[in-house]
Amino acid sequence: MSGTPRSQRLAIISQYLLTHPGRSVPQASFAARLEAARSSLSEDLAMLKELFASEGWGCIETVPGASGGVIYYPVLSSERMHAIAADFCQRLSDPGRILPGGFLYLSDLLSDPAVLMNLARLVATGYYQLLAGPPDSGAARPALDAVVTVETRGIPIAVMVAQVLGVPMVIIRRQALLMEGPVVTVNYLSGSRRIETMSLPRRALQERARVLLVDDFMKAGGTIRGMLELMREFGAQVQGAAVVVRTTPPGASLLPAEPPPLTEQQLQLFSLAVLQRLDEAAQQVEVVPATWLRKE
Repeated sequence: MSGTPRSQRLAIISQYLLTHPGRSVPQASFAARLEAARSSLSEDLAMLKELFASEGWGCIETVPGASGGVIYYPVLSSERMHAIAADFCQRLSDPGRILPGGFLYLSDLLSDPAVLMNLARLVATGYYQLLAGPPDSGAARPALDAVVTVETRGIPIAVMVAQVLGVPMVIIRRQALLMEGPVVTVNYLSGSRRIETMSLPRRALQERARVLLVDDFMKAGGTIRGMLELMREFGAQVQGAAVVVRTTPPGASLLPAEPPPLTEQQLQLFSLAVLQRLDEAAQQVEVVPATWLRKE
């Protein structure tokens, strides 16, 4: 069997795995497509597994046997995780980002594709390490059906997270659209004590869908709480929630808020960065990586 040269096989397999994360790919399909012997394919996969691990690109698992498969998990190495988180927090700690009223400007970073991709990889790593179990732990990892977010600011990061995890994205709207058919609508209390509305088409999610909630910023957790209520209406299984930046302590608001702040104990929730201090008068802001992203 002449087959495909090894250099080409490695490139083709790498490209396929990177664009199909979290999916089990039968080794037989690679062998047939590349016209490669199973022994050669096993050597290729061993090389790629070592390469991905050394470069911090993620983890490749192989399931032995005639019907065995190959699965790629986009889990960053500790070194890359720390570097991305530190750089992001350093950029957020620029006093020039303080807006009138004590708000923090994030829009430029959350519209930069390179930044968004790095943050999405952090979210994917957090999902596997904190919620679903590390790929090399041997634990059963629940499959994910969708990433769910709220329009509009959460959309860019949710798009990238969905791409990295290899699942569809579902957008919860503030107002229902006629073109989307029948919808489910819930009212919730925001962190600023205003009554807000969320709507989602009936066809957007199947019953018992397994979802990861994603949002850009969390103060008192009102938006996440509203998303949870809406997911209950669909009978969805919420695997957890990820936010890019939250205030500190967990769920605390910069403004008085009711009901009580949402905490990590009420939901499997993790963040990438923590806003520890924002002083508009002194023009000082401090943003640090979340605990799980800090170097020991």
